[in-house]
Amino acid sequence: MARHARRSRRRLQVLSLVVLLFVLGFAAGLASSPRPARALSAPVPAPQAPTGLNKINHIIVIMQENRSFDHYFGTYPGADGIPKTAGGAFAASTCNFHPVLKKCLKPYHTSQDTNHGGPHSHGASNLDIAGGSMKGFIKGAASGPQSDPTRVCVEHPTLLKCKNFVGPQKQPDAMSFRIRADIPNYWAYADWGALQDRMFASVDSFSLPAHMFLVSAWSANCTSGPMSCKGSVAPDITKAFAWTDITYLLNQAGISWGYFVGNGTPVDKCYPGCQLDQLSATPPNWNPLPGFTTVKDNGELDHITHISEFEAALASDAIPQVSFIIPSAGQSEHPGKGSMRPGYAYVTTLVNEIAQSPVWSDSAIFITWDDWGGFYDHVNPPAAGDGLGYGIRVPGLVLGPYVKQGYIDHQTLAFEAYLKLIEDRFLGGQRIDDTDGRPDSRPAIPRENRSLLGDLVNDFDFNQTPRSPAAIILDP
Repeated sequence: MARHARRSRRRLQVLSLVVLLFVLGFAAGLASSPRPARALSAPVPAPQAPTGLNKINHIIVIMQENRSFDHYFGTYPGADGIPKTAGGAFAASTCNFHPVLKKCLKPYHTSQDTNHGGPHSHGASNLDIAGGSMKGFIKGAASGPQSDPTRVCVEHPTLLKCKNFVGPQKQPDAMSFRIRADIPNYWAYADWGALQDRMFASVDSFSLPAHMFLVSAWSANCTSGPMSCKGSVAPDITKAFAWTDITYLLNQAGISWGYFVGNGTPVDKCYPGCQLDQLSATPPNWNPLPGFTTVKDNGELDHITHISEFEAALASDAIPQVSFIIPSAGQSEHPGKGSMRPGYAYVTTLVNEIAQSPVWSDSAIFITWDDWGGFYDHVNPPAAGDGLGYGIRVPGLVLGPYVKQGYIDHQTLAFEAYLKLIEDRFLGGQRIDDTDGRPDSRPAIPRENRSLLGDLVNDFDFNQTPRSPAAIILDP
């Protein structure tokens, strides 16, 4: 029994030793054989390419002065232009009664670079629209001060000094229109990109409220803070603009912006009572942002600077995400401020510089005019629903790598459509309204949310191959 027990113990010891050697050998084999490294964290997915509106990183709005849609594009093929009969003559509906000549006169073609246009106040707008008939433009042209050149040439159309400012039947140039040969670059932009034939000035009045709408979707007079403001077609430029503008939201969201004005504008000295150079400066009526309390309170007056700063930033892809570009008086195309040719060349040069810069690939460029300037247009503006407009039609053009080619946009649009696009692209759809953290007394439904207003996204095809700008780099 004892010997048997000893043998059993030896067998157990040998077996244990064999098992131990096997285990040690297996472990050594594992240690020496290759094996995949354990992941320390989940793999990082590749960045997604932007889609849709997110392909646009720069929104650029160029606003010129005082031209109606029919004056510039009334004969553009496919657009809602000056009505004609089946025989090609202008329709009877285009006739405007001349109070001196006592007859009805139709639009005429002009190739003159210098124009008078007509008065463009709220009262003049009502005269021109004539209850919706659009037959009051000659009467409107005669409604200015006694010495106004436009009025003089309505009352005395045969004067030698009126020779270039009246048509073949002595109609004032408020009834004039242009053709492709007169402004070929603007028509080329329409051919290449998008032309908007229902872009209405946001307000049926003059430049100051129009530019206020461009940056705030409202025009008002205020006695103190934001809740004291009341909508107005004739705001007082000497008072503070206390309601909220788009720069307040952009500043909160960390979105860069710039408002670029004529190089002769004393942006760092005074507002609005400066002595301005008549050609190189941007008048205060076109430059309201320094009067907004939001801009001052946020310490962003330096965002209002010269056009040369925008041009210098293009080469290094350093322009703001949102840019408003406002001309000097001499480059504005404004009737009564000399030839429109310098303004036309200025816009062409700006477009050329953008097209040849690094920012082209992700930009949307919009060109418009702030009001109708007294020029004839045949479309009765719709009511905006807040007593401030809309005003008479102005041209609207869209350029950029994702713009539809040769597209005519028939949506109803106004300047707040630019704000709507900015808000949708950079602010998650936030509107300038009572939910923006700075309530004011504007109407409860913001202009950007009105059902009548179209959407500028429709002018783009973000699935198309980005388009080369070669065809729009034109001689100014």
